[in-house]
Amino acid sequence: MSILLNADLHCHSVVSDGTLTPEELAARAHANGVQLWALTDHDEIGGQHRAIAAAASHGLPYLTGVEISVTFADTTVHIVGLGFDPDDRQLSQGLAATRGGRGERAMEMSRQLAQVGIRGAYEGALRYVGNPELISRTHFARFLVETGVCRDTSEVFRKYLTEGKPGYVPHHWAALGDAVRWISEAGGMAVIAHPARYKFSANAEYALFTEFIQHGGRGVEVVTGSHSVAEYGVYAGMATEFKLAASRGSDFHSPDESHTDLGALPSLPGALTPVWDLLADRIHTVA
Repeated sequence: MSILLNADLHCHSVVSDGTLTPEELAARAHANGVQLWALTDHDEIGGQHRAIAAAASHGLPYLTGVEISVTFADTTVHIVGLGFDPDDRQLSQGLAATRGGRGERAMEMSRQLAQVGIRGAYEGALRYVGNPELISRTHFARFLVETGVCRDTSEVFRKYLTEGKPGYVPHHWAALGDAVRWISEAGGMAVIAHPARYKFSANAEYALFTEFIQHGGRGVEVVTGSHSVAEYGVYAGMATEFKLAASRGSDFHSPDESHTDLGALPSLPGALTPVWDLLADRIHTVA
């Protein structure tokens, strides 16, 4: 494997908050020249066997994936898991516990939106949900666009569903150490997802990376859809400083919503160890 490999190790299907099925994503990844793919649905691995089979049908090498929501320093942080056993019971049980409470949170989000004149948001969001256990802000955002309240999802998150705005309801997710342990004990690698998104102070970010490593975390997303070119360099430096493997993924959700398509990212910066070098024996390939 090579650092120049067109790997896309972060995307979402209808099993969480994407709009395409695992099969459609596999076909799109293959058509776009992806050479190694992972489906990383939020807090859910129910689509993994479908993704493995779909990737195999295109001769596309595949790594199992998931994106776990954790609470760190009162902030929601995402940890991607790659290369784990998709039938691991402890991981499945941990994710089920993490998903718990999303329904109650969604009802409170709907109640707050109704207070500012937006009615029927819960029922409207459900129309976009492939898995009711995983109803999320993204599904509410699609409803707000569909009904003309906002022009696009970017406007939604400027006006609603974020801290200090109508419809924002915090949720206490998994502990960082638990998420890393579930992934590691299932044979996989834990990776900090899109670190630039969290807007931590330098001290808080250092604490995140330090604690992540203490729990057994081994990678960080360097090149991802929400990072700028400058941030590629920043997190390449962090990967080097903390001796972490580097990952790459578009965070693709939808052809209509995502700024970065599957397979469209630049290569990882040189002198880094790509995660796929350390996970070579976990890659599903077609003989």
